Amino acid sequence: MTDTIRNITIIAHVDHGKTTLIDNLMKQSGTFRQNENVEERVMDSGELEKERGITILAKPTSINWKNSRINIIDTPGHRDFAAEVERVLHMADGALLLIDSAEGVMPQTKFVLSKALKQGLKPIVVINKLDKQDQRANEVLNETFDLFVSLDANEEQLDFPVLYASGRSGWASKEIDGPRENLQPLLNLIIDHVKPSTFDKTKPFAMLSTLLYADSFLGRSLVGRIAQGTAKANQQIKAIDLSGKKVDEGRLTKIFRYEGTKKVPIEQGEAGDIVIIAGLEKANVADTICDLEINDPINATPIDPPTMSITITVNNSPLAGTEGKKLTSTQIRDRLILEAENNVGINFEENENKDAFVISGRGELMLEILLTQMRREGFEMTVSPPKVLIRNDDQGNKMEPIEEITMDLDEEFSSKIIDSMNRRKGKLIDLKDTGKNKKRLIFHAPTRGLMGYTSRFLTLTKGTGVINRIFHSYGEYTGEMEGRRNGALISMENGKAVAFAIFNLQARGEMFVKHNDPVYEGMIVGLSSKSGDLEINVLKGKKLTNMRTQGTDENVVLTPVRKIAIAEQLSMLNTDEALEITPKSCRLRKLILDPHERKRRSRAKAS
Repeated sequence: MTDTIRNITIIAHVDHGKTTLIDNLMKQSGTFRQNENVEERVMDSGELEKERGITILAKPTSINWKNSRINIIDTPGHRDFAAEVERVLHMADGALLLIDSAEGVMPQTKFVLSKALKQGLKPIVVINKLDKQDQRANEVLNETFDLFVSLDANEEQLDFPVLYASGRSGWASKEIDGPRENLQPLLNLIIDHVKPSTFDKTKPFAMLSTLLYADSFLGRSLVGRIAQGTAKANQQIKAIDLSGKKVDEGRLTKIFRYEGTKKVPIEQGEAGDIVIIAGLEKANVADTICDLEINDPINATPIDPPTMSITITVNNSPLAGTEGKKLTSTQIRDRLILEAENNVGINFEENENKDAFVISGRGELMLEILLTQMRREGFEMTVSPPKVLIRNDDQGNKMEPIEEITMDLDEEFSSKIIDSMNRRKGKLIDLKDTGKNKKRLIFHAPTRGLMGYTSRFLTLTKGTGVINRIFHSYGEYTGEMEGRRNGALISMENGKAVAFAIFNLQARGEMFVKHNDPVYEGMIVGLSSKSGDLEINVLKGKKLTNMRTQGTDENVVLTPVRKIAIAEQLSMLNTDEALEITPKSCRLRKLILDPHERKRRSRAKAS
């Protein structure tokens, strides 16, 4: 069976059509019954994945084609989930590099391709979305070749096969103007081009754990490719970490294999196949699951370190417990430990009292996804402003994470964007004309200056620009950076906001609260149009008098409150502020709610 198994991974920039292509591959290879009701983007199984249209967790699937089984691993396209991609490449014999025929080579394409080439994979290039009116497939192919050369690809890797396709329409062709019938040319090319790895079935069983799922029936489920031997149900196994130390021992209770998107139980798995096993309680990702007689672990790629951290504590505001069900530090701690076990890109630390937890990740989106999932599960918590993780080099110099930012925008907005990036200590690396009065700008800028910048970028480009960011390297510390210019409008009372008071305060700045919203002392209810904090009373109603004539009352018309994403709210915070997150609300607040205590602390700091 081993010579008929092909393990491939699909790598691409976010929104270049990986998941849609897999949908049509499964449909055309007969994975689904003819009368089966199949959702769009079937591989995006999580609630947030479906909502946002992005892949967050890497997920394998399997299709049968010409007496061979092709295991396909769908990978995330966003840089924050790069840890998922790095691990998945261990399971693959080949890779499909998917590139949008209009957007061309983007930062994530470059990042993941470099990892794949280092693993020795020989990619198949698929130029996708050829049904777009602004497709420029020939230019994109040249860009792709330049990318391979810049990433030091060897001669075999440079001799990559190319297909032109439309994942949504379900066709692939060897020529731009070739027949547009179905995806069979792609399936045939995978069989011909991807050579299955050779494995020894006679050796004792060993596999590297690559993905981890929590299953309500089976418990901890580990996914990986069997590197040698065969795995049989009920055999005794153990888990060893990268240093060779035994982590866990137990019985292999269940083995599953992917058939389409379903997990099918099997009696034994052979070398080369991707399987799911259950039976170990402590084994983690990057551990080697093996026979009792094996003592040497399988090598795993070290995961790139996190660049950003937040501190999560119990919600201690006056409104604590009114909206959520999970409030205690123990509940929050258990949930964060579970996340750190399942998500290799996240690190968990705690203080001595076990009431403040530091979560480190690869970027804003990863941290925002975690906080969004927790609030949907009923958690309430207080989150500190994000901190960038600073390092020291061998000479003791401060180093900070630098990102590469690629922006596609209309020419008229380029000067505004260059000015805004200069304020954030960004350096312009490249400026290209992409035709039709559009420009592509590439900057290197410190992560510190980019927190919440996406919404600012969209405002400056009137919603027409596209921004992509990717971790570049650790660079020299660029010095102090100005924080939020606007002061906070702080509530001075506890109660419910009144429309009359909000109406009269609108001239002071942007308000975050509506009529009848609960507020408390120390809560930030708006941003001032000037610098410096201002305490205001949003509870002040209109005084009634007996002198009332028709037409003397003004209509109270409130400016609609802007919906702000968690990532942007976190980026707004100054060091003395925090974000209160509950299942129904996100409220900006001062860390110290009492105004007298705040003044005392600031005076003590100044002296």
